[in-house]
Amino acid sequence: MNSNQLPVNEYSEFNATYIKAIENVELLEELEISLHDFIKFVQNIPMDKFDYRYAEGNWTIKDLIQHIIDAERIFGYRALRISRNDQTALPGFEENDYVENTNANSRSIQELLTEFSAVRHSNLLLFKSFSDEQLIRLGIASNHPISVRAIGFLIIGHMKHHQRVFQERYL
Repeated sequence: MNSNQLPVNEYSEFNATYIKAIENVELLEELEISLHDFIKFVQNIPMDKFDYRYAEGNWTIKDLIQHIIDAERIFGYRALRISRNDQTALPGFEENDYVENTNANSRSIQELLTEFSAVRHSNLLLFKSFSDEQLIRLGIASNHPISVRAIGFLIIGHMKHHQRVFQERYL
């Protein structure tokens, strides 16, 4: 499935920000490529930047990496539920509560990247297991319809969005 073929009725306006941030990529291929690209990108960040906040009250790079991990876990869970035809509306989540209740800043970058890699590999295997029928299945998450395949592109676009934030505001 190519990102340029994803119908706009399969995701919300809010998620469009992330999904439209990627262009002309194949879902499974990009889930894998973007994992390796992100790890290389983070490994090239100077060590003194990981605890940096560009403004009082903003997240550190470690907080952002933990946020990406947490969000990807939630997105994967949503994809699993929707793929299995669970028609239960799935609630949103408050990202700031998650960041405030983590210990990302006391962890090493290697620990965070290892966890990110494990979560991404798990989601990659999950998405590889979906049939074509499961990928186009729609459910409700955060009060909006979304397809399983849109969630896959959301995972990629959300991570790339935050990678751009690193570049623009932290480095």
